[in-house]
Amino acid sequence: MLRLLLGAFALFLSAVSVQAQAQGSDWPAKPVTILMGFPAGSGVDVVARILQPSLEKSLGQRLVIDYKSGAGGNVASEVVARAAPDGYTFLLGTAATHGINPALYTKLSFDVEADFTPITTLADIPNVLAINPLVIDAKDVKDFIAKVKAAPGKYSYGSTGNGTGTHLAFAAFVKQAGLDMVHVPYKGGPDATNSLIKGETCCSFPLLQAMLPYAKAGQVRLLGVTTPKRVAVMPDLPTIAEAGLPGYESYTWFGIFGPKNLPPAIAQKMNAALKTALEDPEVKAKLVALGNTPRYETLEQFKATVKEGRAKWAVVVKAAGATVD
Repeated sequence: MLRLLLGAFALFLSAVSVQAQAQGSDWPAKPVTILMGFPAGSGVDVVARILQPSLEKSLGQRLVIDYKSGAGGNVASEVVARAAPDGYTFLLGTAATHGINPALYTKLSFDVEADFTPITTLADIPNVLAINPLVIDAKDVKDFIAKVKAAPGKYSYGSTGNGTGTHLAFAAFVKQAGLDMVHVPYKGGPDATNSLIKGETCCSFPLLQAMLPYAKAGQVRLLGVTTPKRVAVMPDLPTIAEAGLPGYESYTWFGIFGPKNLPPAIAQKMNAALKTALEDPEVKAKLVALGNTPRYETLEQFKATVKEGRAKWAVVVKAAGATVD
C-alpha cells in the first residue's frame, strides 16, 4: 500500500513539474535562441547585438543568435513557425517578414499571423532619401522631384532587391510624386550602396543607420527621412512629408516573435525582459545614435501592429506590381 501511495505521489510531482514547465514558471532554464533571417552585419543583426547583453542579463541566460538567411527572411520565419512552443526559439522579424512578404510571396508555407506569437516591437527603423550629388545635384526633396520630373526616364534608383522594403518605399514615393524612374534591384544593401556611391544609380531609400557613415564622409547627401517625425540623431534632417511630399511615410520596424501556442506565461516573461532591455539607457543611446527609435509594445499592441502592417503593405505591393514567384 505504501509503495502504491509513494508511486502515486511521484506521479503527482511529475505532473506538477510538467505543468509548471508548460506555464513557464522555470523558464528560461537554458540558453534562448533567436533566429535571424538576414546576414550577420545587417541592420537587423546590429539591433540584436545591441540588445543582447542587456537581454541576457534580464533573462539570466545566454542568448544565441542563429543566422538562417534566405528568401527575404522566410527561411528563418518558417523554422520558427514550425518550432516547438517551449520558449527556446524566437524570431527577430521585421515589417518585411510579417508585412511585405505575405503579399509578395504567393506560396508561403506558413501564416505570418496564425503561426506566430508576437512578443514586442524593438524599434522603428527609418529609411532615408539618399542621393549621389554628382549624379543629381538636388538640394532638397522639392528640388529632387523637380529635377527628376524634368527628365522622365533618365534617373534610376537602387534597392536591396525586388519587392524589398527599400524598393517598395521608393516605388510608393515615385507613384505619389508622379515620377518616371527606373528601378535597379541589387542583391542586398552593400551592393545597392556601392552602386549609389559609384554613381551607377542616382539615389535610393536605404536604412538611415546604414547611410550615416557615408553622409558624414560626404559621399552621399541625405534629403529626408521616411518616418512621420524627425529622428533624434539628425534633428535638422526633415521628413519627406514636410520637405516636399505631404502625407508620405514608409518605415520598417523590428520585433520578436515566438512560435504559435507559446505559453502565455513565457510570452509575458519574454515581453517583460525585452521591455527592461529597451529601457536600458545604454541600449537606448546606441539605438538612437543609429537613427532608430526604440519602441516597446505589449503583446496585444504588437499583434495589432502586425495585422495593420500586413494590410498596409498588401496595398503597396499591389500598387508597385512587385512579385518574386
